Amino acid sequence: MKERADDFQERSKKLQNMNDEELDNYFWELVEKVVDPLVNLAETHTSPSIERSVLLRMGFNSLQAKALVDKIEEENLLSKGAGNVVYKIAKQKNIGIMQAGDALLKGELWDDVEKIFRGGDTSGTSTK
Repeated sequence: MKERADDFQERSKKLQNMNDEELDNYFWELVEKVVDPLVNLAETHTSPSIERSVLLRMGFNSLQAKALVDKIEEENLLSKGAGNVVYKIAKQKNIGIMQAGDALLKGELWDDVEKIFRGGDTSGTSTK
């Protein structure tokens, strides 16, 4: 294995003249550079397992979460977020999240979901 040249002294020169506040700011600047691509990826990509996990944390059991995600995926709305779909319809109908999820599982409220997410209104207050 080729030995790596020790260039720490050279690379650390710009840090040596920084005070604590400047070092702190520089640290967080570097952290942002590392984390930003992960945040962007999370904002634009999801999967059924991620969406089931979100619904589980919202209080649904695993069977309900799977059924909701399957239906939301069938409706081509998974990219909107399963939890978001349930939340928005609950907010629009002024009902609880669990009640909204149960209604969706029974095949109810899907016309309203369609209006919210395909009608251009994502505020959850559509009355179209």
